[in-house]
Amino acid sequence: MRRHRVVALLNPPQSPFELACAGEVFGTVRAGVPVRYDFQVCTEHPGPVPTTVGYSMLVDTGLAALKQADTVIVPGWHPPGGPVSSAVLTALRDAHRRGARIVAICTGAFLLARAGLLDGRRATTHWCRTDQLAADFPDVEVDPDVLYVDHGDVATSAGTGAGIDLCLHLVRSDHGAAYAARIARSMVLPPHREGSQLQYAVRPAPARTDESLAPLLEWASSRLDARLTLDRLAEHAGLSSRTLARRFTRQLGTSPGQWLLRQRIEAARVLLEQTDLPVEAIATRVGLASAVNLRHRFRTALGTTPGAYRRAFGEAR
Repeated sequence: MRRHRVVALLNPPQSPFELACAGEVFGTVRAGVPVRYDFQVCTEHPGPVPTTVGYSMLVDTGLAALKQADTVIVPGWHPPGGPVSSAVLTALRDAHRRGARIVAICTGAFLLARAGLLDGRRATTHWCRTDQLAADFPDVEVDPDVLYVDHGDVATSAGTGAGIDLCLHLVRSDHGAAYAARIARSMVLPPHREGSQLQYAVRPAPARTDESLAPLLEWASSRLDARLTLDRLAEHAGLSSRTLARRFTRQLGTSPGQWLLRQRIEAARVLLEQTDLPVEAIATRVGLASAVNLRHRFRTALGTTPGAYRRAFGEAR
């Protein structure tokens, strides 16, 4: 399998954390995990690139690297809305025109918008910059409330943490849920957060320790084959159904039912990738009752069938 070439386009002053989000997902070699990406950085003017935290990075590759990229990542762009050279804009447009996937983390969305890649499309950026993005680029449909937006050829994320979510989402799209979960596990991160999850720009008062949903989520995730109604979840948590629903919305940005459905679909994806179990058996194991229901839920969530997904990502032989 040819490795997928990921090139990060840097701009002074570069945020090292936003660059590290991409580098950790696409550029780190992990024991026991097949290497499926090559990761490289470039900049318009090779040499020392100042960072936002007071030191410089030596980048020895120029914009020509974008000509070989399968994915171009813009890990933040400072200052947002600042001037951009015609050489950078041309290189980015050319990469997109020949089929490279263009990805922005956080304020990198400003560069994609300046290049015209977001015109007439939904996009996001860090919540404190969404008003500026909308004002500077009225042809972009700015969504201030989501973690990331992926159009396939172009993708944008909210703040730096959401950049990791977007990168893991792209790995899942490229190589399946099980492979992405191995990378997330090595990073001690949850394997997946939906792009539609809220950014939480205005945060509620911190939940008390005894209000955390973590114990309930762990309990439910280990019992996906059981009948887990809202009332049963609430009973296990020692809460009323209404209180539990409010906590799900506040802490996870979704309802208990939608969260549970996502977990079941994710579990089905892993079983389709790693086993030869029939679809009916997988449906029973993940609590979706029947192959018909699994196929319906799978197609609605992922736009494909369990059989097509297994053919694309299946590891079992």
